[in-house]
Amino acid sequence: MSSKKDWPLWEVFIRSRQGMSHKHAGSLHAADAEMAITNARDVYTRRQEGASIWVVPSDQITASTPEDKEMMFDPANDKIYRHPTFYNLPDELEHM
Repeated sequence: MSSKKDWPLWEVFIRSRQGMSHKHAGSLHAADAEMAITNARDVYTRRQEGASIWVVPSDQITASTPEDKEMMFDPANDKIYRHPTFYNLPDELEHM
């Protein structure tokens, strides 16, 4: 078996018993997916708060970069119909 420093990095997502979605809990090194799930259970759900665990190899995650922020998230600013000021409200409507 390879040494621990050669093990891939895994990202861990936990769904709590009260929640409906998985949330990123942290990262860990493990030899394979089964070991990653077992280790994630031991490290991130010690108080039995988890209902489900996902592990994903870190090198399989693709993410945007902070430099892409304007290109990725600002295009809606030029679509005025998405802003509530575009619509005329009737005079009878007092609170919106």
